[in-house]
Amino acid sequence: MKIVFLDALTLGEDIDLSGFSELGEVEIYGTSDEAQIRERTRDADVIITNKLKLNAQNLDGAKALKLICVTATGYDNIDVEYARKRGVGVCNVVGYSTSNVAQITASMVLDLINRMDDYRDSVKSGEYSARGVANVLSPTYHEIEGKTWGIVGFGNIGRRVARIADALGCRILVNKREAIPDYECVDIDTICRECDIITLHTPLNDGTRGLIGKERLEMMKDEAILVNVARGAVLDEGAVARAVKEGKLGGFGCDVYSSEPFGAEHPYFAIKDMNNVILTPHMAWGSLEARLRLCSEVKQNIICYFDGKLRNRID
Repeated sequence: MKIVFLDALTLGEDIDLSGFSELGEVEIYGTSDEAQIRERTRDADVIITNKLKLNAQNLDGAKALKLICVTATGYDNIDVEYARKRGVGVCNVVGYSTSNVAQITASMVLDLINRMDDYRDSVKSGEYSARGVANVLSPTYHEIEGKTWGIVGFGNIGRRVARIADALGCRILVNKREAIPDYECVDIDTICRECDIITLHTPLNDGTRGLIGKERLEMMKDEAILVNVARGAVLDEGAVARAVKEGKLGGFGCDVYSSEPFGAEHPYFAIKDMNNVILTPHMAWGSLEARLRLCSEVKQNIICYFDGKLRNRID
């Protein structure tokens, strides 16, 4: 069996992938462009990838291909229909980063509501020491207890975030049509109108692409905090950047982007240095513990697939 890692750098340089050699011949590439994907997968039985788009255009020469393993939960980069037609299996990994993403979500919300960057900077800059007053209380910040926290996407991560929000004393609204015990379920417009905090945990699909754009941003409270740890394109990124610049949002946190990494032409480039904005480099899933779980799960996916067992199959 030949196993090819196409973009291993997305897993971090501190992860040991040598254990995959127990399964067969392994080739590991830090990253791959379109031409390299075609060349490197030509005789691969198994492709392991995180962020690369795989489809008929770059896989048509991979005649030995039997399995694509996604080192993530989301698999929107894979043309699953094409894989199905070819009889190629596709496996993802579910639940490996639940606590990690929830942790980063809560950290972003708390940093934004507490204005921690501003207060930290007042000490680092020497302003606090030079001011001669025992405390600094500007900019104004607020208590999170009693705030309404809206959760869009109520899978494993959304549920974990709800538990954190509950522990912090928030009222929780969940964007769901059907009733869920112990939670208020409402439509997306109600979330936008009523919530002080909105966090996004939904998959990207035809129904969620551009889910929050100009009209829904205008529904939000002026001090609302919006955090996206789902997929970049769930938001209309241009509309969000304009809302931030115009003071329409109290705070914005994001770890995911429609183009990764984003460049100077991306709408968020113009707001990346604003004090009420936290932009992180798609790291919310990637604690050491989560990445070790991820690699272990991918290895088991390969073993089970070739043993004829259904495990994390999404095709």
